[in-house]
Amino acid sequence: MIAHGLTPILNVGEFGASIAWFEKLGWRKLWEYGDPPTFGAVGSGACEIFLCLDGQGGRGGENGVWISIWVDDVDQVHRTCLAQGLEVTWPPTNEPWGVREMHVRHPDGHVFRISHGLEDDHDHPHPHE
Repeated sequence: MIAHGLTPILNVGEFGASIAWFEKLGWRKLWEYGDPPTFGAVGSGACEIFLCLDGQGGRGGENGVWISIWVDDVDQVHRTCLAQGLEVTWPPTNEPWGVREMHVRHPDGHVFRISHGLEDDHDHPHPHE
């Protein structure tokens, strides 16, 4: 198998509120399906995440999904999160594996690891490489 793309699907408890949360993070709504909507997508740059109301996966506590997102400036994302009142669970920190990283938690328990590389002017090294 050769994969040509990967789109995470997050289980959410409130569809509209979840879209609004992503908009506070700086993402945009790409599309929604249903009346009222129960499935849709948000996007940032070339990346997108599907949102599914009460289905497809788990949420909350240890069941939430963790997603690593690579950006140009973690500190700018951190400032945005604080200004928008989003739950930052780990402030921007220079990690020993060569990235500057922060964590922000979605209301349904999903955690986003927001990172940029430290060594090569924001390249995207991965800790397991």
